[in-house]
Amino acid sequence: MSSVTGFLSAAFWGLVVLSVLVFVHEGGHYLAARAFRVRATEFFLGLPCRLKLSVKSRSVGTEFGITPVLLGGYTRICGMEGADDELLAPALAIVTRRGRVKAGEVAEELGIDVDRAYDLLATLSDWASIRPYYDPELGERPGQVSYPEAFETPARDANNLTEYDRGHDFSAPGSTEAGAPHDAGVCPELFLEQERSRTYLGASPLKRICMLVAGPLVNIVLAFVIVTCSFMAQEYRYVPDVSTIGAVEEGSPAEAAGLAEGDVIVAVGDEEVSTWTGLQDALAPYLESGTDFELTYQRDGQDRTVLLDLPDGEPPEAIGIRSTVATFHLTPAQAAQATLTYTGQVASYVAQLLNPSQTMEILDQSSSIVGISAMASEAASTGLSDLLLFAAAISMSLGFMNLIPLPPFDGGKILIELVQLAIRRPLTPRVQNGLSYLGLGFMIFVFVVVLKNDIVRFVIG
Repeated sequence: MSSVTGFLSAAFWGLVVLSVLVFVHEGGHYLAARAFRVRATEFFLGLPCRLKLSVKSRSVGTEFGITPVLLGGYTRICGMEGADDELLAPALAIVTRRGRVKAGEVAEELGIDVDRAYDLLATLSDWASIRPYYDPELGERPGQVSYPEAFETPARDANNLTEYDRGHDFSAPGSTEAGAPHDAGVCPELFLEQERSRTYLGASPLKRICMLVAGPLVNIVLAFVIVTCSFMAQEYRYVPDVSTIGAVEEGSPAEAAGLAEGDVIVAVGDEEVSTWTGLQDALAPYLESGTDFELTYQRDGQDRTVLLDLPDGEPPEAIGIRSTVATFHLTPAQAAQATLTYTGQVASYVAQLLNPSQTMEILDQSSSIVGISAMASEAASTGLSDLLLFAAAISMSLGFMNLIPLPPFDGGKILIELVQLAIRRPLTPRVQNGLSYLGLGFMIFVFVVVLKNDIVRFVIG
């Protein structure tokens, strides 16, 4: 029974920690996209699922919610999928002009095959420029694997803004409902560019890089805040270099002489002392020889002198007093500096994964979801503070891992954007696919190695 309970606890806390951190990560992408007025249709805690609890924002149209598949989170930012095609503009014009149209009819009007028509309509749907129309009479329903037969216009106002665009006003004259024909008022090419400008694809390279960086950055910032607050809340102990007695041991010469906690020793024999280091140096000759000596101390503002009667025979190592112990808290600046050092260590640790001579060494010290779940359960059992610190450590690692310059990591996408910005032209699909396969292979390799380590470490023992 205990093993079952341990498994369920590990699974629960592992899911909680990873889901929240992935949700936070996706939240970074979402907030950056909305800051640049890029459309985002969904933002969910949990993976996509037909069963969901959600609410739609009136101002930006985004559907916020939660699904029962708590294995992370996701956001749908418009324009991150789909291929560019010279027929996108006429395809958008057809749907806009007719309000609702079947993919076969678009294919016939453009003189192309149905598969290409579906590709065009899928891309425009990903932009939220049109949307799928699910006909209940045909047995179609949202969430089905394939696209429906028909697509339709979304609701638009007189300025061609949809519910996903900030500032839309469907009460103004010239607005149209979903599925109704709409007069864009501009040529198809200009209308397409207006739509593209509200997507990830239509954002400038620097804005796209900001959107990509935002996810890992939020993970790192969250961890930074938690760790800094932890450093500030923690009480640190130290031994001040003063000659004040912190404690007196029972049965010791000091106790026999009447010394007590809080007494301040000011002289050993004829030698004055004011620090703990000086006190130890002054006591050393007497202890080595076993010679009795006088000790002067202050209590309640008065000096008193007592005789320290050392035991006959073997000289003692100490007279039986201990130093005082003081405590302090880090200032915000000190805590932030300590967290900055920790952040640099995590970043260096992740960077070493890309060094072939150190990759296996680093992976042997890393954990998969199995290890993370086990450690999350252990941290949760010791208290909220330990769980938050553990989550911060995972969040920090997750943030830097996502900056590895290989697709499908965010860092790989950032690298592609930077290269394209430098060469002033897009990388070919062949090159991008090659980088993606390389990154995917690296991810699988890392997953297999750390999973094997965790099975040996936490399952087999």
